[in-house]
Parts: sequence; structure tokens; C-alpha cells
Amino acid sequence: MRQSSPMCKARASPSPPNSRHTLVSGGAALHTRVRTRTARCTPARASPGRRRQVETSAMTWLLGYVKVTDCTFTAAVLCIFFNPLFWNVVARWEHRTRALSRVFGSPYTACYCLGLIILLLNFVRSHCFTQAMKSQPKLEDLDSLFSYCVGLVLLGIGTLFVLSSFLALGFIGTFLGDYFGILMEAKVTRFPFNVLDNPMYWGSTANYLGWSIMHASPAGLLLTALVAISYAVAMQYEGPFTEEIYRQKQKAAKSK
Repeated sequence: MRQSSPMCKARASPSPPNSRHTLVSGGAALHTRVRTRTARCTPARASPGRRRQVETSAMTWLLGYVKVTDCTFTAAVLCIFFNPLFWNVVARWEHRTRALSRVFGSPYTACYCLGLIILLLNFVRSHCFTQAMKSQPKLEDLDSLFSYCVGLVLLGIGTLFVLSSFLALGFIGTFLGDYFGILMEAKVTRFPFNVLDNPMYWGSTANYLGWSIMHASPAGLLLTALVAISYAVAMQYEGPFTEEIYRQKQKAAKSK
């Protein structure tokens, strides 16, 4: 331990009141320095505007690797936005008019037919998605074994959510049976619906994300973002409308 010199000791020997004042002042100064350093070390929270700027920068960065004028990319974009628009418009039209149920003679048959058309449209979307990735350059930073494994894990998680959602809802529940007047007895609350809302949509998005990473495709990543946007918009319309259908069911049951 370093020892102070006699001169320092002499200077550090004022009267007791002054010594107490010095200690208090020194403590306040130390506390101020600590607070200042703590404030400097505390990371600032990103504002919503900052987050939007980062998201926009990421999209701009992806666009630098993607040929948006390529016909396969355009076809994939059209499929991504057309599919949820189609099934929402047709299902709402059926709910309002019951036209498909009359044409096919049964709401169950009509729902099965619409479900098969939706499956076909999703197959076409996935095909266009894959062709768009193959026609575009790869991203070298993603072209590695680690990225491939990450994409494979995401693909597995997405498939788990999609298949478990289908098993929990059944074919009729999955393909908008509520709009055909085929209502479920109770809300499904078991896995994966006890983990997150709309697990089939988010599982499908995870599938596309994993597939894009496995192919190291910036075009795939951009198309995945569009898939997420199209699903998010669809959920804003489907959720309230479905809740209103079951609210009318409860009101009709109470009036009996």
C-alpha cells in the first residue's frame, strides 16, 4: 500500500467540521460521477421510428441482390398476395349468400372443394417461390453448412406448427368451415394454439424462411417478408370476422 508523504498528511488534517464537509462533498461528487457513468453505459432503447428505419434498410439491402423484374419473381409475388385474397373473398361471399352450398348441394362438399382449390393454389405458390429463388443469385454469407442447418431447423419448426394445426382443426376447420356455417363446438386451445395465435400462418412463414436460408437466397428472404405481410393483413380481417360468426351463434343460442 502506498504511504502518503508528511506534507500530504499535514494538508489532510483540517478541523473536524471542515473534514466532514469535505467527506460529504467528496461523496456527492463520487455519487454524481457514478450516476454519470451509469447513464453513459445504459443502452438507449430503440424508438419505433428507429426500428422502422432498420427494417427499411434491411429491405433496401435485400433489393440490391434481387432482380425484381424477373418473371419468376413477379409470378411468386402475385401468388403470395392473390392466395389469401382469393380465399377470404370467396369465403365471405359464401357466408353472405350460401351460393357454393347451393351449387354443391351441401356446405361440407362446398368446403371440401374450396379447401382443395386452396391447397392447389398453395402448391403453385410454393413452386413459383422455388423457381424465383433458383433464377436469382445466392448470398455468399448464407451459403454455409451452419446456415443450412439453421434453415433446416426453421423448416422443421414450421412444419410442426402447420401439421399440428391441421390435426387440431381438421380439414373443415382449417379451410374456413365457419364461413360455410359449419361451426366448431368449442375454441381449440391445445397445441399449437396454446403457444401462439394463428400457428398455421406463422408456421408457413417459418417454412418459407427456412427454405430461403437453406438456398442462401436473398430473393427468398424478400419473398418470405412478403408472405409474412400478406398473412398479417389476412389475420386483421379473418380474426374479427370469425369472432363475429361465433358471437352470432351464441346470441342465437341464448334467444332460444
